[in-house]
Amino acid sequence: MAPEVARDKASFMVQAKSLSLAVSLNTTSSLFMAQTVLRVFAAVSTLAAICVMATSSQTIVLFGFTIRAHYSYSSATRFLFVTDAIVCASSLLSLIFVYHLSRSGSNLKTCFYLFLHDMVITVLAISGCAAGTAVGYISRYGEEKMGWMAVCNRVKSFCNHMTISMVLSYVAFLSYLALAVMSSNKVMYEANGECQRNERQACP
Repeated sequence: MAPEVARDKASFMVQAKSLSLAVSLNTTSSLFMAQTVLRVFAAVSTLAAICVMATSSQTIVLFGFTIRAHYSYSSATRFLFVTDAIVCASSLLSLIFVYHLSRSGSNLKTCFYLFLHDMVITVLAISGCAAGTAVGYISRYGEEKMGWMAVCNRVKSFCNHMTISMVLSYVAFLSYLALAVMSSNKVMYEANGECQRNERQACP
């Protein structure tokens, strides 16, 4: 009777480990899929934002003077353009890194590097969006106390293009915010797993 109980217990333990491994593999696969989709989404959004911003130009005649509106005339929108380019390039490069992790397996060190990358890009993206939003708000509504007049009532096409570009930039920021949260959870999961492995190795 005792051998049968021991055999049943061993069989149950093997099945439990197999089920745990299957769930872990499924979760890891879903995580890498979500990482890939969000990075592609961020890259496409920033690329579209760059294209819209680069083609947003309008020329008007005011009081006999020719005035041209272009994103390069503002340091804030130039900064937004550069940050979008960096986010786009980093998204494409990080796709290679994520693919490598999905093939070779992840560990605490590589997950931490990925989390650090996502946090840096998230901060960079929101800084560009904030700079562009500040200039866009003043351009559309002005600032009476400072004597700054709104200009979007005269260059509506240019302002509409810049608004679309800003929305796309915010979409990329939200994508990276989600990626940073996912990466932090992955780091915590790997850290807990490594602690458990160290505890098992320490046991005689």
